[in-house]
Amino acid sequence: MRSDGLRLAERRAIITGASSGIGEATARRFVDEGSRVMLVARRAEALGRVTAELGEAATSYVADVRDPTQVEAMVEAAVKALGGIDVVVNSAGVSNPTALADLTPDRWREVIDTNLSGAFYVCRSAGLRMRDAGGGAIVNVASESSFLGEPMYVAYCASKGGILTLTKALAAELAPTVRVNAVCPGTVQTPMLDRDFAALPDPEWAREATKRRIPLGRFCSPEEVAEAILYLVAEATFATGMALNLDGGTTATLPPMVR
Repeated sequence: MRSDGLRLAERRAIITGASSGIGEATARRFVDEGSRVMLVARRAEALGRVTAELGEAATSYVADVRDPTQVEAMVEAAVKALGGIDVVVNSAGVSNPTALADLTPDRWREVIDTNLSGAFYVCRSAGLRMRDAGGGAIVNVASESSFLGEPMYVAYCASKGGILTLTKALAAELAPTVRVNAVCPGTVQTPMLDRDFAALPDPEWAREATKRRIPLGRFCSPEEVAEAILYLVAEATFATGMALNLDGGTTATLPPMVR
């Protein structure tokens, strides 16, 4: 750690999905630690608000990670704006809970193209540049759903399982100069979670049932995920291809057999 205490001083980062939730919390935490950041999202108004609040350390780029042409232009813009890239955080994602009977090819592609293909496009474009420049770190936001199946989340589980193996393959491909890891949050209190519950027949019952299955008895906060991402970037310097579970115990424990 630097003597000034800033763990990301002079580090230049791309953060996708930065207009809300985990991406926004990560951008704020990175700036607190001295990083210069390019925030990426589809929603221009929300992205502009976050960028303005972060001040001179932040710049933004409106892009849809599902489009490899837009991703390539975004990464090129980041190199020019920041002077290079040291860190990438892939936080852009959608869930779109859908019963299997209603999971049309278009709805399947929306989730897979955003969560999995989008992360791949960003990793490929930025990762190759970081490798050529001498090094860097990538953190992909996976999920407890990388390990568990859940009704109505077939596309989401498939996309997050893919993120985990994508992370491992990229860690092998980009070693030894670029480290690639994943953080696997459980249920995180974000606007996306609120939308998911609202789409269910009984949102309040679903919320309480979800909370009851978590051994720690509560939802994760975006700020807690941001701290885990910071750890993987700044502290876990001998880790690559790793999945850091941050799920309150849901993938490590079974429900109790007694009251």
